[in-house]
Amino acid sequence: MAVLLLELSGPLQSWGDSSRYVKRGTRWEPTKSGVVGMLASALGRSREDRLDDLSSLEFGVRLDQPGSLLVDFQTERPLGDINKAMPLSYRYYLADAKFLVALAGDASWMRELDEALRHPTWPLFLGRRSCPPDTPPSRGVRDEYSDVRVALTSEPWLATGRYRRRHQRVTELEVACDAREGEVAESQADLPLSFSGAGRKYAGRGVHRFRVAVEQLGGEKTPAAGSGVVALPGHDPIGFF
Repeated sequence: MAVLLLELSGPLQSWGDSSRYVKRGTRWEPTKSGVVGMLASALGRSREDRLDDLSSLEFGVRLDQPGSLLVDFQTERPLGDINKAMPLSYRYYLADAKFLVALAGDASWMRELDEALRHPTWPLFLGRRSCPPDTPPSRGVRDEYSDVRVALTSEPWLATGRYRRRHQRVTELEVACDAREGEVAESQADLPLSFSGAGRKYAGRGVHRFRVAVEQLGGEKTPAAGSGVVALPGHDPIGFF
């Protein structure tokens, strides 16, 4: 057993699990279906290929930098007839968010997925095609963790220095993991069965939530104001302009 860690970070992310028609929402954290889709894309699988070896992996995510909700109101006009009415839509995104995702499975399989993410067959996206990551997603495979929960309660906090300075009262981070038998859980329709073009299929997944204290995560601390220590600039999500 080994744990593959992913850092999902970008200017925009969108993780819908029940979006329909004109309102395309997003959850506050990556969905299992979205991450499985990213892995399938990295492996070069088609929409008709099997998913059970990916969707059966133990999954968990930590909300290191939740980001802020952004709404995009979109209009459309057909190319050939500008007078034809088209549906309006509201599309929701998370701006400037960072998440730590953990997947657990056989060590050789985790290393194969790690290699695929580092050299993906198809482009990788954070939920939607309009949301590319701003850093390579894979943080590598860890053999020292027995499961995703140990990893998510041990790995250093990924939030930028700018975020930490602005949110100094944050003392806990939320974690959402695959629920285990007997745990209090909520149901999410984000367990992918098929991404087929003939019709995508999803099943319900039990999700157990808990919180982890920031102080137990270790890592470098952000210098306090007036300490005389010069900190490096924080992440700028539109710094590529």
